[in-house]
Amino acid sequence: MAPAETQRPSSAPTIEQRRDARVILNRLKKLYPNIGTALDYVDPWQLIVATVLSAQTTDENVNRVTPILFERWPSPEDLAVANPEDVEDVVYSTGFYRQKTKAILDLTADLVDRYDGEVPSDLDELVTLQGVGRKTASVVLAEAWDIPAIAVDTHVKRVSNRLGLTAAKEPVKIEFELRALYQEKQWTQISMRFIQFGRDVCDARKPRCWECSLSDRCPYPDKTPPPDHE
Repeated sequence: MAPAETQRPSSAPTIEQRRDARVILNRLKKLYPNIGTALDYVDPWQLIVATVLSAQTTDENVNRVTPILFERWPSPEDLAVANPEDVEDVVYSTGFYRQKTKAILDLTADLVDRYDGEVPSDLDELVTLQGVGRKTASVVLAEAWDIPAIAVDTHVKRVSNRLGLTAAKEPVKIEFELRALYQEKQWTQISMRFIQFGRDVCDARKPRCWECSLSDRCPYPDKTPPPDHE
């Protein structure tokens, strides 16, 4: 993949595209006036570990595991030298437990070695940590420090594609096209609302199009009919 700075849209959005994007976000803000990550955490380090563990599982599942994890290894220095088998036993229920154990141990050791256990509040620095991509880094920036960032996961990709905000398929391209549509001060408002909307309404297989508050703004051709539709 090309460096992030080369992923910027080739042309600026039109006034109509910006207006449409603004209407969409305003409706989602009304639908979800107060929203943030559902992951439980007390500091940026706990959040970044929880975000890594949240891959391919539910936030609720992660929240059942992290209190045990952080009670047993309460600091980055503790987790960095933990026995992998012991960590695997704790995170087992989140799935892919061997890969996730290696990921959080490598990440935490890297954090201790390079940043004295302090999570950097800079996107370019965060993505140099082992196992940390732009999505995880953006979640931490937006949630822990309220720093403008757009995290693109499968929900954000699906919703933004279906609503016609972007036709891009690569997460970095989607991120930069969404950045171009919205003012920087709005970036932290986008991801969690798109994610929740994707979970509640714009489902991957059976979107609830008949009750969608954005249906008049949605060009998605395969809209799902109401359950009683004949």
